[in-house]
Amino acid sequence: MSANEGNTSWDKTVDLLVVGSGSGAMTAALIAHDRGGSALLIEKSELYGGNSAMSGGGLWVPCNHLMPPTGIDDSPEEALGYMKTITRGAVEEDRLRVYVDTAAELVKYLEDNARLEWQSLPEYADYYPETPGGKPGARSIEPQNLDASLLGEEFELMREPALQELIMARISMTVLQARVLMCKTPGWKGLTARLMAGYWFDIGWRMRTKRDRRLALGNALIGRLRLSLMDRGVPLWLNTAARELITEEGRVVGIVAEKEGRTIRIRADKGVVLASGGFEASDELRKKYLPSPTKAEWTCGSTSNTGDAIGMGLAVGATLDLMDDAWWGPVTVVPGEDRARMLVIEKSMPGCIMVDKKGARFVNEAAPYVDVVKGTYEHNSSETQSVPAYMIIDSTYRSKYPFGPLLQASQQPDRRLPKSYTEGYLRKSDTLEGLAEQLGIDAAGLRATIDKMREYARTGKDTDFNRGDSLFDRYYGDAGVTPNACLAPMDKPPYYGIEAFPGDLGTKGGLKTNASAQVVTEAGEPIAGLYAVGNCSASIMGPSYAGAGATIGPAMTFAYIAARHAIAV
Repeated sequence: MSANEGNTSWDKTVDLLVVGSGSGAMTAALIAHDRGGSALLIEKSELYGGNSAMSGGGLWVPCNHLMPPTGIDDSPEEALGYMKTITRGAVEEDRLRVYVDTAAELVKYLEDNARLEWQSLPEYADYYPETPGGKPGARSIEPQNLDASLLGEEFELMREPALQELIMARISMTVLQARVLMCKTPGWKGLTARLMAGYWFDIGWRMRTKRDRRLALGNALIGRLRLSLMDRGVPLWLNTAARELITEEGRVVGIVAEKEGRTIRIRADKGVVLASGGFEASDELRKKYLPSPTKAEWTCGSTSNTGDAIGMGLAVGATLDLMDDAWWGPVTVVPGEDRARMLVIEKSMPGCIMVDKKGARFVNEAAPYVDVVKGTYEHNSSETQSVPAYMIIDSTYRSKYPFGPLLQASQQPDRRLPKSYTEGYLRKSDTLEGLAEQLGIDAAGLRATIDKMREYARTGKDTDFNRGDSLFDRYYGDAGVTPNACLAPMDKPPYYGIEAFPGDLGTKGGLKTNASAQVVTEAGEPIAGLYAVGNCSASIMGPSYAGAGATIGPAMTFAYIAARHAIAV
């Protein structure tokens, strides 16, 4: 892929051309319009929303305006100190500082000037709350629900939520509700009844589609952004793939695209914003850059994210960073589903462990999911194979909590599981030795591990990996289990097991950018007219993950910065 030097024939001219249709892309187009510029979004797939639509929809925003009522104080100094510590020197301080100084401004702007409405997550701790500057909650926010009917026909063109975000693969729930339901905190039965009734008794909507009218999480975020763009008349072209950047005298001035099988040239007088996602769906790029072993089938991201922006940027002199990293998380590959499911909540619940081929634990399962996968790769070797790893639960866990695609046994007993689950995917035995044989792991090692867990559950202290010690660990624990909400004895057969792979929400590496979101060369010089945000750019989170929403928060914030910078030029 090479840059296309200036061509005088243009099919369309705008001020800001945005490649992609996720939260970062939509934010850039919205801000460009509000700054007096014309904008166009192009999306190569037939659906808009990208990974953002399938995500939890949260933003990690230090010092946001929703924090004071929660009683949790914050300051730019604390936030910057926290980010500097967790990124371990891998990110320039000016980029960290501009994020801390701008993210809250963006959130308030969208609330005041667009269709965005937010709610705070006061109990959702930063991923490292014990680190200096870390907070016990409230830096993460999520969008309020949205009535899908407001989008009209555009609703059908939005990418659907990930299955793991839905009740019975149909009914929407917010982040706050998900915790109540999964952890069975007080009121969970009533909440379940209300959500189910709201869905099934919406008869008119049921006749139109099986999708829930009540949009939550990433669908609510993308729906609100799309509605805001519709209010402004900002166009979004689907089935339009960016192929090459067009330059004039070293400046990016447009793109060669393929729109419904026809090659077109789109001029961007003020700039091009690349916001088209990472390379998680490309086996070729995964094998080139990510730790081994790796497979595209282990991602939870969009199948259209094949690294297109990275290739286009390289062709005009861009440099790359963090290409060996991703927004990691352990996943399960469920038969018949088109993408993996991340095991976010399951791994933290009491009565669930992750073991290697020898039947031994190797990581704190309740740690931030990025750290669980990093621990998986660090542990994996010919002697201690942990790819795949094996997630083990007992009957008590099975009766109380969801497990991958399985509802708890009280709602979906074993006899009602589909054959695709029981014939090869889910292993079950009345003995640990029988389960170990089915999974192909060492029975004595597994027995020794379970014996340890029984003692840890009794004392409340995991002396191997400190599971449950951190406030973050306990967020998805069961408060009704004592003395440690993340530990249970695992002594009630039958036992169950599934394979867990080192998957991701998307890749984290890409085009290197400066504090203005401009793509830079290896020498650090900005490439005029070219910006990158989101997962096609090297993340401001470096090798870490600050908290829930640390993907979308920076994507939208730097889109805000990029659009203002471009339109001001």
